[in-house]
Amino acid sequence: MGKTFVEKILGSRAGSIVTASPDFVLSHDNTSAIIKKFEKTGAKKVKCPEKCIIILDHVVPAASEKHASNHKRVREWVSEQGIDNFFDVGRGICHQVLPEEGFALPGKIIVGADSHTTTHGAFGAFSCGIGRSEVACFWALDELWFKVPETIRIVVNGKLPDGVYAKDVVLYITGEIGSDGALYKSIEFSGSTVEGFSIDSRMVLTNVAAEMGAKNAWIQPDEVLLNYLKKRARQEFEVVTSDPDADIEKRFEFDVEDLTPQIAVPHEVDNVHPLEEYIGMKFNEGFIGTCTNGRLEDLEIAARILKGKKISPVIRLIVIPASREIYSEAARKGYLEVFSEAGALIESPGCGPCLGAHMGVLAPGEKALSTANRNFKGRMGSSLGEIYLASPATVAISCIKGEVTDPRVEV
Repeated sequence: MGKTFVEKILGSRAGSIVTASPDFVLSHDNTSAIIKKFEKTGAKKVKCPEKCIIILDHVVPAASEKHASNHKRVREWVSEQGIDNFFDVGRGICHQVLPEEGFALPGKIIVGADSHTTTHGAFGAFSCGIGRSEVACFWALDELWFKVPETIRIVVNGKLPDGVYAKDVVLYITGEIGSDGALYKSIEFSGSTVEGFSIDSRMVLTNVAAEMGAKNAWIQPDEVLLNYLKKRARQEFEVVTSDPDADIEKRFEFDVEDLTPQIAVPHEVDNVHPLEEYIGMKFNEGFIGTCTNGRLEDLEIAARILKGKKISPVIRLIVIPASREIYSEAARKGYLEVFSEAGALIESPGCGPCLGAHMGVLAPGEKALSTANRNFKGRMGSSLGEIYLASPATVAISCIKGEVTDPRVEV
């Protein structure tokens, strides 16, 4: 019997308990809270500072004195510990910065104090979210224990229709599998659709896999990925793959030839419906950004729709590139000018209103149409607000029309 990717990476069969030393551990603004837990371990120095990656991205620039103080503490501690892999405010969202800086690599074990660390499985890594206490213990000991997860294989085939994107695919899959359908499982995405996706689109799949409860998500490396890594990889790496005869717990197959645009409605990510059921719904705020859909490909799609158009006067549109690199390239290509002329607010790289702290939170009774990955009650501010999740194309055209609109129609 062959082995799955995750069984090879963790060195044991599914269900086993193993101890491993991850290659990298990620934290962000929550580093300030993790430092307090680390101090309680009795350790004075991080055992392997070269493995630590710390990125300030959640509330940047600081929205209050409290946030500013947390950032200040992190900067001081990073200096005290000799941690070189520190990226201050403005560099971008952690899940975008890791691949751009060459940390997300095939065969690596990456853990992070953020549930969407699953994103880096798009680069052939075993990448998962862990708790703050676990990060503190890793800093002290350079090891963690894992239960090797069973594997679910999700096979996606077919050519996507015009106006339908990776976000629609993963929302549809989440709706079919459910928010607990892959609880503590390793998801392997494959099939002709996935193979044809860009790196940006693949990251959408592995990012939203966290909303299915997945421990990690993974896409087998190919020439597209290896070419991307040629100028970015900061370490040697080894591609690890699943064996054809590996033991798979479940297999799901989806044909997307006839898939239509999708929308996840409040207050669960798996509450997914065909977009046509919500055509004409009024909303107050559009948001294009986050670790799900703030990449260059997403901005290009939105800019193409918005070019020469104006956002409805009853809508405010917030656009936040996922990183400084993306911001600069979007500016060079003229996308930011398109957004500005259309009437959008363009904010500095970071998470923005996704976590409900600043940069466009909702008031009671307001509705947002967002490209984020979560629509939980209170996620973007008021618990009396509503969040609807869709693709950048759907958000862009809907902001022009002032109501939910199918991106396949002519503007």
